[in-house]
Amino acid sequence: MSNQKQQKPTLTGQRFKTRKRDEKERFDPSQFQESIVQGLNQSGTDLDAVGKFLDASGAKLDYRRYAETLFDILVAGGMLAPGGTLAEDMTPTEFCLFKAQEDIETMQAYAQVFNKLIRRYKYLEKGFEDEVKKLLLFLKGFSESECNKLAMLTGILLANGTISASILSSLFNENLVKEGVSASFAVKLFKSWLSERDFNSVAASLRKVGMDNRLLELFPANKRSCEHFSKYFNDAGLQELSGFVKNQQSIGTRKELQKEIEDQMSRGDPLKDIIAYTREEIKKNNISEQTMIGLIWASVMSSVEWNKKEELVTEQAIKHLKQYSPLLKAFTSQGLSELTLLLKIQEYCYDNIHFMKAFQKIVVLLYKADVLSEEPILKWYNEAHLAKGKSVFLDQMKAFVEWLKNAEEGGFKICILL
Repeated sequence: MSNQKQQKPTLTGQRFKTRKRDEKERFDPSQFQESIVQGLNQSGTDLDAVGKFLDASGAKLDYRRYAETLFDILVAGGMLAPGGTLAEDMTPTEFCLFKAQEDIETMQAYAQVFNKLIRRYKYLEKGFEDEVKKLLLFLKGFSESECNKLAMLTGILLANGTISASILSSLFNENLVKEGVSASFAVKLFKSWLSERDFNSVAASLRKVGMDNRLLELFPANKRSCEHFSKYFNDAGLQELSGFVKNQQSIGTRKELQKEIEDQMSRGDPLKDIIAYTREEIKKNNISEQTMIGLIWASVMSSVEWNKKEELVTEQAIKHLKQYSPLLKAFTSQGLSELTLLLKIQEYCYDNIHFMKAFQKIVVLLYKADVLSEEPILKWYNEAHLAKGKSVFLDQMKAFVEWLKNAEEGGFKICILL
């Protein structure tokens, strides 16, 4: 037996001192609302004073936590309950957007208040955009005058870039659309927006967030057509907007049509069926032959994987275009259509560098196939060509153009130029 004293086991490890965690602060906007309402009442109708009060209060009040309450008060005078009615637990202020005068100058002044506040406290930017989306959903709960003021303010804020056009998605709410609230509000909003910016700027903002193709959704399904949209907004004096929507719908239709033609080619559908389908679409959508030949050219050239070697791609292109020349011929019955096709070929060969040396061979092939005729080719050569690759393509075409000018019936065979 060991004489050493047996040691008792001990716990090892580092001991940490526990500490009481801070309790989570309770969400209570009442005190915040009281402070904001009091400050607005003291500032009154002096919006410069309002701006200074809001600027200073941001250092003392929790704008980040109570952003929604802050914007509710500035717009409606107090916190909004679901649906757009004022909450009854506190006395609202009379000094807010909805109680202001209904004119564009006053709305511009209010827009400045919001702009300065958001520039000063950048973290409010997203909260403000969410607030505008919410307010648009509450339109049925507001009076006509309140809706008018909100529409004018929103148009100005869109023009200034304070909010993005993505807020328009709230107007596609089914209940608002069904009762005509969305379209009516949109008229006032766009008039305000266009009073501040030209239509190109408005169109760019719509495109940026994908709203350019959704404006028909302002109307219920049974009225969701270009014709109804155009009449409604033309009657309201917004011809530019109705023209824009019509053009966007046309672009969408053309993209879908081009994809369908490509699909038919990839399936190996007979050319006569593709031609019949395309002619039907021309009638149905009122598409010009010049537009259609551009779509067909793009479809033909997109339906094949091209060789990356310049010396091989020309041979591949000639073989491919021989196959589809009857399709091209079916939609070049006018000289202007032929010229359009020539310009599309020039553009394609310039944009796809492997085709730079193939231009003349493609034109000659299509001339032999009766897709292109003498007059449009000469017009293209003399005056109507694009600047893209001009010197290269004119030089390629020089000998052929000379032949066209000088050849008589029974003259030289074109095949020598291939």
